[in-house]
Amino acid sequence: MSHRIPPWLLVLFAALLATGTDEFVIAGVLPEVAESLDVTVSVAGQLVTAFAVVYALGAPTLAVVLDRLPRRLVLGGGLAVFTVANAAAALAPEYWTLMASRIVAALAAASVTSAAFATAASGAPEGRQGSYLSVVTAGMTVALFTGVPLGTLLGGLYGWRATFWLIAAVGALSALGVFTTAPRIAGSPAAPLAERLSPLRSLPVARLVTVTFLCGTGGLMFYNYIGPFTTATVGGGADLRAGMLLIVGLLGLVGALFGGRVSDALGPHRTLKLVVGGHLAALILAGLFGVSGVTSAIVLGILVALWSTFAWSLNPPMQGSVLAAAPQAGMTAMALNISGLYLGTGVGGAIGGVVVGTLGASYVPFVGAVLMLVAFSLTPRVRQRTAHSTTTEQSERVHEAPST
Repeated sequence: MSHRIPPWLLVLFAALLATGTDEFVIAGVLPEVAESLDVTVSVAGQLVTAFAVVYALGAPTLAVVLDRLPRRLVLGGGLAVFTVANAAAALAPEYWTLMASRIVAALAAASVTSAAFATAASGAPEGRQGSYLSVVTAGMTVALFTGVPLGTLLGGLYGWRATFWLIAAVGALSALGVFTTAPRIAGSPAAPLAERLSPLRSLPVARLVTVTFLCGTGGLMFYNYIGPFTTATVGGGADLRAGMLLIVGLLGLVGALFGGRVSDALGPHRTLKLVVGGHLAALILAGLFGVSGVTSAIVLGILVALWSTFAWSLNPPMQGSVLAAAPQAGMTAMALNISGLYLGTGVGGAIGGVVVGTLGASYVPFVGAVLMLVAFSLTPRVRQRTAHSTTTEQSERVHEAPST
């Protein structure tokens, strides 16, 4: 079996790179946006909040509404709307026009992300679902350390509107790529609304989404405050903090691909246990470093690399597990999972702020580890291997349902 990546999967990678960049990039040009539109930086910051909240709430809602449509139509149409919304942002004459365009872009990005994961899972050959999901996840990861810095740099050189023109261009090219290369995967069969909403009532899905929420809260809390943690433990200036973020990005990409490969080899449930357990261990080690008095930047870099690998390995086995838990409404279930991750990230930022203000940045990993411990306890138990045939084992890796 060939392990070459098909062109349409690279298009999905580019699409998620564009939507991921769009979500985070405005944080890098907030001062320019505020000055240009004659608002304060805090008011301009609400553009970030609005995008995140609308994205988190819109993902499951749109997944239900669009679930019956062909995946290519959802992807291409969503990217077309996303492109127009970013072009409108680039042309926005005042703040509220920009806010409206950001809301539309968030809704479009939410529909594209859910459909991209569903397409990758459905279009993957047998035994390679995890690897295909990891390529899509990698697009979101690469956005953090290439798309966002590039967009910020472009905004600094040519103005913040140039940043949105760049995102619109990538969105347009991705839409063209989807319509010309994406596989023709039908939407879900016609079913009553109650059946399409079934993931909302599914205890296995709720359990997995809760794990994702806790991983986003506890695990990515450390990402939100890695700058203050670096300063509190080893000192250094902006260069060192930027270096740690670069490590996060590079090892995050490795982690995303690692999670997919291991998920194919061990199955999504076993991999999920491994990833969440490794994430927990990495946070504990980071916490111990934070209170140890050791000031080695090299040691910190190694710990950050370890944490990044496990933190960004989560998505492929988690999405595979969620899909197995609700195969009849996979896009809706995956969208719920994405919402759990984004909501968790937001809550983690708030809790982390309290921790930094009371205990200090050095204790952020310990608080995150407590939440990760709860997440680990909720991950589905893995059934014992039996003497089934290789074919049965392969099938179980993709389709095993979580125990309750």
